[in-house]
Amino acid sequence: MNKKFSAVCFAALSFPMLAMAANVAAAVADMANTPAAATATAAAADTAPEVEAAAAAPIATVEVATRKTRSSVELGKSEMQKILPGINPLKALQTLPGVSFQTADPWGNNEQNLSLFIHGFSGQQLGYTMDGVPLGDQQYGNYNGLSPQRAITSENVGSVILSSGAGDLATASTSNLGGTIETFSSNPLPNRNVAVQQTVGSYKTSRSYVRYDTGNFGNGNSAYISAVHHEQKAWDFNGRQGGDQVNAKWINNGDNGKLTVYFAYSDKIEPNEDATVRSATEKYQPYTRPFTYPNFQQALSYLSSTGATPTADGNNYRNYYSDAQRTDYLTYAKYDWNLSDNTTWSNQVYYHTDDGVGVVAGPIGVAGLPALFSVYFPGQDLKQVFGNSGYAVRTTEYAIHRSGWQSTLRSEIGNHTLQAGLWLEHNRSSAYRRWYALDVNNPTSPYDRPSNPLITQYGSEIDNKVAQLHVQDEWHLRPDMTLQAGFKSSLQFADGQFPVQPKNGAIANSTALPVGTIDTKKWFLPQIGGRWDITAQDQAFFNVQKNMRQFVTYGGGGVSPWSLSNQAAFDLFKKTAKPETSITYEAGLRSSHQLDAGALTAFDSQLNFYHVDFKDRLLQISPTSVITSIIGGNLAVLTNVGSVKTNGVDFSGTLHFGRNFSLYNALSYNDSKYDDNYASGTTTVQTAGKKVPGSPEWMDKFVASATVADTEFQLIGDYVGKRYATYTNDLWVKSYFLMSLGVSGKLPFLNGGWVKNARYRVNVTNLANREGDLQVVVGAASGTYNTYPIPPRQGFLTLMADF
Repeated sequence: MNKKFSAVCFAALSFPMLAMAANVAAAVADMANTPAAATATAAAADTAPEVEAAAAAPIATVEVATRKTRSSVELGKSEMQKILPGINPLKALQTLPGVSFQTADPWGNNEQNLSLFIHGFSGQQLGYTMDGVPLGDQQYGNYNGLSPQRAITSENVGSVILSSGAGDLATASTSNLGGTIETFSSNPLPNRNVAVQQTVGSYKTSRSYVRYDTGNFGNGNSAYISAVHHEQKAWDFNGRQGGDQVNAKWINNGDNGKLTVYFAYSDKIEPNEDATVRSATEKYQPYTRPFTYPNFQQALSYLSSTGATPTADGNNYRNYYSDAQRTDYLTYAKYDWNLSDNTTWSNQVYYHTDDGVGVVAGPIGVAGLPALFSVYFPGQDLKQVFGNSGYAVRTTEYAIHRSGWQSTLRSEIGNHTLQAGLWLEHNRSSAYRRWYALDVNNPTSPYDRPSNPLITQYGSEIDNKVAQLHVQDEWHLRPDMTLQAGFKSSLQFADGQFPVQPKNGAIANSTALPVGTIDTKKWFLPQIGGRWDITAQDQAFFNVQKNMRQFVTYGGGGVSPWSLSNQAAFDLFKKTAKPETSITYEAGLRSSHQLDAGALTAFDSQLNFYHVDFKDRLLQISPTSVITSIIGGNLAVLTNVGSVKTNGVDFSGTLHFGRNFSLYNALSYNDSKYDDNYASGTTTVQTAGKKVPGSPEWMDKFVASATVADTEFQLIGDYVGKRYATYTNDLWVKSYFLMSLGVSGKLPFLNGGWVKNARYRVNVTNLANREGDLQVVVGAASGTYNTYPIPPRQGFLTLMADF
């Protein structure tokens, strides 16, 4: 690739975004307290990262991933923390090509309103791991994992690797249709150290972090332990998110191998947001729907004497509060055994337990609740039953107990690198739906765990066993050319039971929720890929891989066979439904060049083209007359409704102007369309040729970085194009462009003696204070959808030092 031509093309792609950045930056140049520290950079992933000392990072870059046969980019620890100290690793990925991530808080901690799309696939269709430990599919209703920000404290993350097309065959996931996100913990430092960090800022933010590294001791031992306490007030109501986390890691490097032991504790309480309902019939569509908590008198006066909400508010009525409470314990032990100079056998065992509850305190007169409550309290005064406040507290109470084992044997024999592995997991999860009174004389808060339920509407217990095997060979045909091929097998054995069944009438047209087993076996999911070192600076790659998403094993909610309304619907699904599958085709180029073009001194880039055939999409729909005759009643069914075709391109690169200035840009285009119409009840839903809702067609991100003396300035831009809000594409939300501005530097008057690496960092999010629709919740029917708002501008100051 011609060097000057590459630079000119990149500059042309970046110019519109850079012009907007310059205009906004000029407009806010005189604002007080606007410096902020934020950067995000894609750097290709080869190996798990090592920990970095707390020091100023050099100008960030996109580097070549020389050993990958597919698109794979990495975000390092330093770049993550510059975006915002304590940021969710998933939110940090929003600066990478092809990634659309939205959430209602600056850190990305709130899971209830999190939205993630990569190449047209939603977050629940991706695979997630932390140090190889599976994290499940990231659904808000916990059943098979936990979020990365609960599995590890953000400050302890070494790097995050995004494989946007297809992950490694060894990735421990049952949901990685559209790629994988791997989070890696940092390793202990070689020297004894105490790191302290404090963040304060908008909406009474306080985030306190401390980490103690032992340094090397004994025979190859090193360890660290850390703790964090996080609090921030919600920006649109009087709520508080936050919690406490503890991480510990110990490594022993011996003559025969490496032993790693890790432990994480997370206890979080996060008030949720209520989405705004959008439709042509909704007369009241507010920008936000804030809770009335903690003003209980306001909550009481909001309702009529019978507990009814104001008619004018329609579906956008106000709840008293809502929150997510999660307590997690995660631990693993891994031993990498060097059997010989050419052979390594890695074994990892892990255990995870979660105790969680999702809570909503809302009016008793909405959404069909009077009919539900009358089943359990016929003829009674429902307002009096539920504490005489006009409100009831609904919970979904989760429990997870997971244990697993991963074993991988890797050997180099001649020109071949052979690998074979096994992953086994046993997961026992439960979900109970309960209702509690909200006593007018003793109201609860979002920070209480409700007790003494009036109703246990249902309770599910699901026992799930997963087995995954993989075999692959990496054949070095010649020094500059490698071919990689292999396959994996994915097996799932799930048994769902309902110890507590709803009373007749508690769920419309349902007499009992379904029970039973579903075994799913896919023995051959192949992969083939290759890479060619065209020159020492340029590399071509390709990859073709088939993946499958196992059925969701959640009881009582979501797109799961155990959430259907009767046994007949479950039996029909078991007999006829197929798991979702995808075949991903990727091809691309990577370049890393030193240039002699005046001020322009280097250029790094990756260009990736992809095509995806997604088959057997699962959707919950109304039954046709034929299905109704089989299952009885007008119940929702879960069925395959066709396929999706996706074509797209990602381009990311960095222009380097010496050591003191760089410009990173990531431009992506995605065209994901449904192939088929489908029948829902007596209606044919016209989705053929329609674009996948929620996923933007165009995105562009940039990071402009400059270092002056010991101070680093960075400007981040994030453009997300128009997104459709319904399957039929009759409604959409507008594009948005958000920016953040940053500055970081040393604190020279503190450095010296027993204080090291004393630094400050200031972050400002949503620099221009834009408003708009951040997340879009796709409507189940044509004509309606929900949105969450863009949070306002917020500023944060972080001070850090080592001792």
